[in-house]
Amino acid sequence: MTAKTVFFTSESVTEGHPDKMADQISDAVLDAIMKADPQGRVAAETILCTGLVLVCGEITTSCYVDIAKVARQTIQEIGYNDSSLGFDHKTCAVVVSVNEQSGDIAQGVNAALEVRDKKTKSDDFDKIGAGDQGMMFGYACDETPEYMPLPISLAHALCRRLAEARRQGVLKYLRPDGKSQVTVEYHEGKPVRVDTVVVSTQHNPDVEYETLCSEVIAQIIKKAIPARWLDDKTKYYVNPTGRFVTGGPHGDSGLTGRKIIVDTYGGYARHGGGAFSGKDCTKVDRSASYAARHAAKNIVAAGLAQRCEIQLSYAIGVAHPLSVNVETFGTGQMSDDELAKIVMKVFDFRPAAIIRRLNLRRPIYRQTASYGHFGRDDLDLSWEKLDHVEALKDATSGCGKSKAGTARKGSPSCQSSASRDM
Repeated sequence: MTAKTVFFTSESVTEGHPDKMADQISDAVLDAIMKADPQGRVAAETILCTGLVLVCGEITTSCYVDIAKVARQTIQEIGYNDSSLGFDHKTCAVVVSVNEQSGDIAQGVNAALEVRDKKTKSDDFDKIGAGDQGMMFGYACDETPEYMPLPISLAHALCRRLAEARRQGVLKYLRPDGKSQVTVEYHEGKPVRVDTVVVSTQHNPDVEYETLCSEVIAQIIKKAIPARWLDDKTKYYVNPTGRFVTGGPHGDSGLTGRKIIVDTYGGYARHGGGAFSGKDCTKVDRSASYAARHAAKNIVAAGLAQRCEIQLSYAIGVAHPLSVNVETFGTGQMSDDELAKIVMKVFDFRPAAIIRRLNLRRPIYRQTASYGHFGRDDLDLSWEKLDHVEALKDATSGCGKSKAGTARKGSPSCQSSASRDM
């Protein structure tokens, strides 16, 4: 049988990319409210274009936040602090258009269906209903120490190195906007080498293209990607158009939530479609995605699977998830159905339980708005902790384990206890 070789590509963007700027502004607004009012409800969206920032959405809070000031400070910290860059924090216009959260939504979040339905037995974790309907995915694998797919890990490393080299003056001609892309060659499901690297970085107009190419390869690519992944066949593309002076919101508009694949697993796992940035923790787009990642990572760390993807689904105003599905792609130490039952025994996926377990009513979100929400060893994030490994192992001790790889693909999801009549 011929060994199977595939190539998989993921991308990342720097903090100065206009879409990522929008994410950071939205999360900076969220953080400012969480700091003063942890019970605040926030759905902040940001749009950027030449000379203009628009922050809009629905916010209900007991505190006052100068949103325009937060936006300008965030833009300054990103690095757009001079008009020569085509966009800067001092001269851009900031428009704020915010309303309160819809009362129709709030009534389902304030008291879940389980509480409103007097016939249903409920507890404290039933008090908060899901802020929206939808499905969320969490994923983990054993390819990297941070339990992330290698392509997205390397793409993030390149963008972090671009920002580091700019801020430290290693390459003085760099500007804030930039993108990276990494193609990894897989052999029989295992990464073996980096096939292609693409780096596009904004730069001052006076740098020679040949100088930029050679220095980006030496100071960015070969500093960010471990040598063991590179070989003499690896292809490098640096600023393939030949020039990238006009960037940021002056070069392209930016919008919150337009980099959801960069935020998660680089396309290696499925995505429910909901963005994270600007949303408080009652929005399951964010909190349930964090909880699913937390569970999947602990499963892989516990040795119960080499790859694990968890899907959760919710109905607006209902606390319990409608379904919990576990997929281990044939790498599990037991069937996916058995593992789903263990996951539901160890993890409570009701929004109030997630919020308490992961301590989400804190100003921790802007730091996640660039370079990914997962696999962040540089940040102290509760959903990245391996604090349920032993509980998962204990829960499996009484289960009949099947041989690894025998789990049936496409098996029906294991329904959570929320599926009971309410």
